[in-house]
Parts: sequence; structure tokens; C-alpha cells
Amino acid sequence: MEYKGVWILAEQFNGRVQRISHELLTRGLDLAAKRGVALTAVIFGNEIDDGDLRELIDRGADDVIATEAPELANFLVEPYAACMVKLIEEHRPEIVIAGATSTGRTLMPYVAIKTSAGLTADCTVLDIEPDTGNLLQTRPAIGGNILATIKTPNHRPQMATVRPRSTQPAARQPGRKGKITRLAAPPELLASRITRVDFVPNESEHGLQDADNVVSCGRGIKKGENLSLIYDLAGSLDAAVGASRDVVDRGWLSYPHQVGLSGKTVSPKLYLAVGISGTIQHLAGMQTSETVVAINSDPEAQIFRVADFGIVGNLFEVVPVVTRKIKAMKENSKH
Repeated sequence: MEYKGVWILAEQFNGRVQRISHELLTRGLDLAAKRGVALTAVIFGNEIDDGDLRELIDRGADDVIATEAPELANFLVEPYAACMVKLIEEHRPEIVIAGATSTGRTLMPYVAIKTSAGLTADCTVLDIEPDTGNLLQTRPAIGGNILATIKTPNHRPQMATVRPRSTQPAARQPGRKGKITRLAAPPELLASRITRVDFVPNESEHGLQDADNVVSCGRGIKKGENLSLIYDLAGSLDAAVGASRDVVDRGWLSYPHQVGLSGKTVSPKLYLAVGISGTIQHLAGMQTSETVVAINSDPEAQIFRVADFGIVGNLFEVVPVVTRKIKAMKENSKH
């Protein structure tokens, strides 16, 4: 029996489907179209919201397979893996992709070993090799200094995890046709040697990756003492503060602020880059932002190639003026 079809691993939390699922549908739609096959979303949980499952169809899935049991309400690697391996053995998908989230990073390697599959983690680009149909999996390597494209021609399914926020969610198309199957998880697959004790969200990561507005700075700010300019501007926009790798390497900001291949991937409504040259490593972490504004003294800076609006000038002169203007506009809007 041949391997056929593209799968995405949808995720849920408290029964509600998470954004990463819709981002994966964007990736999956492209791959499925190039392979001429159906796109399936598989998800594990308990009493998953009906409307959310229907939305997976609206956003591009041809089939949704929801495996449910009280023991699957929260992520535990052993029962999730056992259920996923069973589905893979029954349906034999050619490609399986998941988010490089805590769930995806834990589950996919476990399943890859159990199914003798190839896996590439933390990909930024996925494509299909025209001549062979192999999955081309591109990811940063050597500290983000190069991009490596990997393929697994001799093993199926081909498996990959992709960075959250590295693509936009698939658009809704209400009324799309598709099939939703709810399965009761076999009891013999639900044993786990791990017990979930508690859940504490990481608020520092949430602040940057989920922010509507992000103000990021590069080495153009010259020294850490000048961060006050950035924080003042970010405050005027109710924005999170990001940074290039140079800024983090110099110790001016901590690693959770880093945007780029070796840091976070963000996709805010507004991304304001201050004193950032725009290396390929940094661009890969923010190029899906809706609107990019760049402030840089070098008119040839790479950042201007992805910017929707650019200001060429000395940031130490430009940023205070921009901050004052924004604060004045907000003050005027109150009256």
C-alpha cells in the first residue's frame, strides 16, 4: 500500500483549536496542491469544540480526524503518540507536519522513531521537489548562519515541524465541503508513565509572539543605555520590544526578545524596525508582519526591501519625533 496524502497536526487547549493549526493549514494547502492529494487535519483531545473542527474545514482541510478521550484532554506524549502511530499505520500519509511548539517538538520525534520516519525540526520553508515528489525541508543551521535544505527520500511518512508565526493562518472559506470524523481513543493506547501536575504559562514569550505591535532595535542604537528611546516608542504604541541577534549578543537585551532564525518568529499587525540592517536571518523572523516600518540611516539597508514604509535618517533624531507625534495623536483622540 502506497503512502498518500498530507496531514497537519492541529492543536487544542481546553477543547479549543489553537492558531498554529490554521497556520499549518496554509503550509498544508500548498504541499497538498503540489502533490495533488487531500489535506487532513488530525487532532487529539476531549470534547473538542464542534465549531472549531468545522473551521478547520473552512480554512482548507478536506478531512478532520479528531481522536478523543478524557485522558487526551491535556498533552501527554505517550497516549498522544500511541494514538497518532495507530492513525499513521491505518492511513499511511506521505507527509505529516506539526508546529514547532512544545507539543510538536515533543510528539513528532517520538512518533518518528516509532514509525521509522524521517523528521526535520524547526523548518522555515517547506516545498515539494518536482522530479521526485520528496518534501524539501529548509531550516536554519550552525546558529542560524546558513539555511540547510533536507529531504528524506527513503522513509515515509516525511515529517517536519515548522515555526509558529512563520506564516499567516489560512483564510476562511465558509461553506467548504469536508468530512469530520470523531473517534473514541482505544483504552489500551491511553496509558502514560507521566502525570500532568500543573500548567504555568510563559508570560515573557507570550508578550512578544502574540503582540499586535512590535518595536525591534538593532545595533544601530549603539549602546544599551539608548534602549530608553526604544521603550518610550514601544510604550506609545502599546508594543512589545524585540531585538536583532546583535543586540542580544551584546547583552543589551535578553534572549526572549530576539527575533530571527535563532530567536522568535513574530507576525504582528505592525513591526517597527529601528536601527536594524535586515540580515536574512532577521528577516526570516518578521517578514510575515502585516505592516513593516523601518528607520535606518543607510538607504541601502536590506530592511527597506521588506518595509512598507521607510524613514532614512538618524534614529536618535527620528525616534523622539515619531514618539512625540504618536503620543500627541493619542492625547488628541481623547478629546
